[in-house]
Amino acid sequence: MSFKAHTNEMLQDSGLPIYALHLADNSLVLGHRNSEWTGYGPILEQDIALSNIALDLIGQARYLYQYAARLMNKAAGGPAAGGAAAGGAVASGQREITEDSLAYGRDAWDFRNCLLVEQANGDWGKTILRQFLFSAWQLFFYEQLKRSRDSELAAIAEKSHKEVIYHLRWSSEWVIRLGDGTAESHSRMEKAMDELWQYTGELFSPADYERKLSPAGIAVDLAVIRPLWEERVQEVLMEAGLAGHRKDWMQTGGKQGRHTEQLGYLLAEMQFLQRAYPDCEW
Repeated sequence: MSFKAHTNEMLQDSGLPIYALHLADNSLVLGHRNSEWTGYGPILEQDIALSNIALDLIGQARYLYQYAARLMNKAAGGPAAGGAAAGGAVASGQREITEDSLAYGRDAWDFRNCLLVEQANGDWGKTILRQFLFSAWQLFFYEQLKRSRDSELAAIAEKSHKEVIYHLRWSSEWVIRLGDGTAESHSRMEKAMDELWQYTGELFSPADYERKLSPAGIAVDLAVIRPLWEERVQEVLMEAGLAGHRKDWMQTGGKQGRHTEQLGYLLAEMQFLQRAYPDCEW
């Protein structure tokens, strides 16, 4: 059985592996987007700050991919909870699923990240606004996930929440600075709002795997965190002078593997080395 077919089979068996993948994909894709700014930030201090946020997000993704891989290997009858110590094939003729194979071996339609995080960087203002909207969501999401009945997810949320507190503070300050700055910076932030706001609704639209796990106390109930996110976001947007009416219609589909063309371009660059030289090591 091919890696892709084997992976898809594992995802059909339980909502938990794909839920972990969804969260990992969110962090990996946004982390990679932010890393594209390294060396191009407006000033050195902020270049480093955004690069550090990228590293935090990729670190979160690694924990979640490792957990998803253990769940999928266990379901396949191979090394289950051995983590980094687990080795060998999952079963006869099948390769063990790893964090790297999940990040670099899947196609765009296999990713379950929200559409917001895959959007192109654009200018500094758009990058900042995207980070702010997502960090505000992550803050309240991880606060709830810390109470998950799944101890692994709860532990990952505990660590990640501390990082997101800084991400939100940093991005909030920049949204206010640019929105309430010059006519040029305000105009660019308004344009960013017009481009990105349509992707925020998906953050609170549960996929089937979330609906399956939420009643069991494993996944976060997105309806609980929505008013908290809206209050925090509107508070910052008001101070930035960006709190005008936005369209109610929202883009969705990322959680089900239906993405914008932007993700394909991102993966073509991010996955090139592993695609060209499978299983290569430094």
